[in-house]
Amino acid sequence: MKRLTRRTAAVLAALMAGAGGMLADSATSAQAADVLLSKGKPVTVSSVEAAAYSAAKAVDGDTTTRWASAEGRDSEWITVDLGASAKISRIVLNWEAAYARGYRIQVSDNASTWRTAYTTTTGDGGTDDLTVSDSARYIRVQGTQRATAWGYSLWEFQVYGSPPAAGGWQVSWQDEFNDAQGTRPDPAKWVYDLGGEPQWGNEEWQYYANRTQNVSQDGAGNLAITARREQLPGMEDCQVGSCDITSGRITTKGKFDQAYGRFEANIKVPSGQGMWPAFWMMGKDIDDVGWPNNGEIDVMEVVGKEPGTLYGTMHGPGFPAEGIGGKTTLPGGAKFSDAFHVFSVEWSPEQVTWQLDGRTYFTSKKSELPSGAGWVFDHPFYLLVNLAVGGVWPGPPDSTTKFPATLLVDYVRVYTQG
Repeated sequence: MKRLTRRTAAVLAALMAGAGGMLADSATSAQAADVLLSKGKPVTVSSVEAAAYSAAKAVDGDTTTRWASAEGRDSEWITVDLGASAKISRIVLNWEAAYARGYRIQVSDNASTWRTAYTTTTGDGGTDDLTVSDSARYIRVQGTQRATAWGYSLWEFQVYGSPPAAGGWQVSWQDEFNDAQGTRPDPAKWVYDLGGEPQWGNEEWQYYANRTQNVSQDGAGNLAITARREQLPGMEDCQVGSCDITSGRITTKGKFDQAYGRFEANIKVPSGQGMWPAFWMMGKDIDDVGWPNNGEIDVMEVVGKEPGTLYGTMHGPGFPAEGIGGKTTLPGGAKFSDAFHVFSVEWSPEQVTWQLDGRTYFTSKKSELPSGAGWVFDHPFYLLVNLAVGGVWPGPPDSTTKFPATLLVDYVRVYTQG
């Protein structure tokens, strides 16, 4: 791993963009191929100053939160696990006032044998942007000399590069949503579904629009789909609900589709009664054969009244409404709105397997379909991402539901078996 350039910014606030203090990936001169690999990944540290400054705060994409080590010790470290070996191109360190005068960056394939990629004894705080070239799973920043009487503190520890090709998978299509705040989704990749019921068939309350207020990139490496309480012209005579909720739904129909492979997205869902975010897939022949004969694979659905439960389902002829699927629940009362999670399916000619953060929780096999059901998962499917509000399943929003509510999508990636 070779350090080629270094740029230091004197004022962290100059890198802030958008609501909530989210850091814009465009604040530094990223190469077009750079992908933020570290956001939401597991992190370990040598110590924390207090629970409010936990390790995860350094990789949450939010520059109003930070990790801080115990005070008064020079040898402290923070390590991020990318989950698999990845090609690394940049490392960006956004220091709080408690910065490192001396530190080194180390990389490892097994978290036990480390090699030093960069070292300095003249750190001056602010933002260190390092252009690098190596492959590793674990990246560690180890302080060697404090610049203050405190410990070390990072607003953000960002690792950029190419996505890991786990399990022999090769990326066939992706969107990393790294454009500037307010930018629409790439029109070469996405189209909008528009309007309200009865076309969705679920008694949903929202009206899908194609405005940037509902669907746009946030400048922090995410696509933001936002449900708002407002009434646009033409919504007055809606057939379901209060006629005053807008939201967004985008698809790759006519732009991209694929049969078989791994389909995944890193997503943080909103909270609130009536919320119904989804990442899913539809058979591309829907206009010819209709639903459910085209097939549907729901990679992720989380409803607001069950904030810690994930549902993965497939629908086809003979099992249209309820579908065939499974669910999993986060431990310890955690909610999916608390953090980003990777939702994925691995789809082959004989089965579909659902995973949460790389862990399998349900598999549906062609050989195990009930009598009278048809396996139509044998042709290309396109992708959809949306935030519905209300409907038969989640129920309507109520007085506790807060608007605007935003679904954040860090990336969507599709793989083929290499």
